[in-house]
Amino acid sequence: MKIKNIDGLGVSDIQAIVNDGGRFVFFPYTISIVLATFKRASSIYLIRPYEKSFKYSYKHVVTNALAGWWGIPWGPVYTIQSIYQQMQGGKDVTDAVMSQLMQFDPEANTSTYNINGVVSTNAGQANGDKPTYNIPN
Repeated sequence: MKIKNIDGLGVSDIQAIVNDGGRFVFFPYTISIVLATFKRASSIYLIRPYEKSFKYSYKHVVTNALAGWWGIPWGPVYTIQSIYQQMQGGKDVTDAVMSQLMQFDPEANTSTYNINGVVSTNAGQANGDKPTYNIPN
């Protein structure tokens, strides 16, 4: 899925926006053709802390209104679900997107992990042993 609204931003810039209250969302929409109903998802958008998501979702609201209702029996059901998600500001996928971005960021420090406050490392021991992890239960 394409991520929109991040042109020219590095992962550290995106992380700062997310820390300030930004989020990644997509907007579900429905298209129906009599006996066939298709539930789709828009591209992912970075919504900055000072922005309203409606400026990105309005075209999907229009798509639902014009093309979503006509499928029997699932057109109205999926259309109502999609409109509800759009009214909620979209489906939040910030954690998943940030996880992917951090995983492939060359500047990210991935040599240590912090799980429930316990810091562990994947660096080998001084005597050349294989890396170990301290993962709490």
